[in-house]
Amino acid sequence: MLKKIPVEKLRLGMHLQAFCGAWLDHPFWRTKFVLADANDLTLIRESVIREVWIDISKGIDCEAATAPGSPEPITAEELPPEPPVVQEKTSFTDEIKRASKIVAKGKEAVVSMFQEARMGKAIEAEAAVPLVEEISNSVMRNPGALISLARLKTADDYTFMHSVAVCALMIALARQLDLDEREVREAGMAGLLHDLGKAMIPLEVLNKPGKLTDEEFDLVKTHPAEGHKLLLEGRGVSEMALDVCLHHHEKVDGSGYPKGLNGNTMSLYAKMGAVCDVYDAVTSNRPYKAGWDPAESIKRMAEWKGHFDPGVFQAFVKSLGIYPIGSLVKLASGKLGVVIEQGEQSLLKPKVKVFFSTKSQAYIKPEIVDLARSPEKIAGREDATKWGIKDIDQYWAGDKG
Repeated sequence: MLKKIPVEKLRLGMHLQAFCGAWLDHPFWRTKFVLADANDLTLIRESVIREVWIDISKGIDCEAATAPGSPEPITAEELPPEPPVVQEKTSFTDEIKRASKIVAKGKEAVVSMFQEARMGKAIEAEAAVPLVEEISNSVMRNPGALISLARLKTADDYTFMHSVAVCALMIALARQLDLDEREVREAGMAGLLHDLGKAMIPLEVLNKPGKLTDEEFDLVKTHPAEGHKLLLEGRGVSEMALDVCLHHHEKVDGSGYPKGLNGNTMSLYAKMGAVCDVYDAVTSNRPYKAGWDPAESIKRMAEWKGHFDPGVFQAFVKSLGIYPIGSLVKLASGKLGVVIEQGEQSLLKPKVKVFFSTKSQAYIKPEIVDLARSPEKIAGREDATKWGIKDIDQYWAGDKG
């Protein structure tokens, strides 16, 4: 039986079933667990959450006696359904602050899942459902914010942040492909879990700064099968997540691994996973190389014959833009700017923050130019190193709220 109680009544040994409040407002990425740490009690009481649901069939009950004048705890067999939240479109600036919190909590979730996998604990996909829901809602409000933020990662946290990024990319691509909302959420979960097998790869191999030996690369190539095995042993894992985990390194020309599938034998979801996985990998800083510019990445990926399904790749480009957020572009006037938001009408007319003049070879006062409402045009992509520009991400990400 479930019981709704104020946080002041929480005690060690109680089984938390749900927090009464937004997922971002409570201090944990998962909601269902037995309270075993006094520090967790303190964190809950110091948060904005004032009430929680406990499951007295899985943990201790609260005291039967209540203080005079205080309301009796509410009991229920199951949690009452939450009212549907309408997701309003938001600006990039507004969404990036919320997205930064979701990304941070998402990384915490993936780190925890990897640790549990290494310890031999069964994966509980249900625990990550609220995270996928938050990422999905953020992508719906403004797709560019969270997707772009998740691309910013250090070499040390690459593996964990990559899972969050691929989750968001899969959600955006699924909506572009007009999948229904259930499939959109499943695609997000598949993206979140797709690299879980890397938990079984030694860290010295996974984070090696130099080129892998053939033996090390063969070891890394076992991660789809290892992840598939972990997910099979887990609970609440969909067929889509199993499929994407095992087949996200397949290619439509049959040259991928582990099964050598091709365009006819790969599922739509595996084709989606292949594109999302590669895009985030090539645009991210890795232990052995700096990430490519987003627009340059789209261009190069389009040139890889036999790698991706053409229809899925075309939808992917539409979901991100030909010049994704963070791309450095040169305008016809000779000014350099970074793409900060996609245009509503045209993939060729995003909003750009200009900050450098190639004519005077000097920085200029940053200014936002909406190419949908300006005679300016993009002349092409540019390489930041060519002009000695460093930390280009500061121009669109700022302090991330």
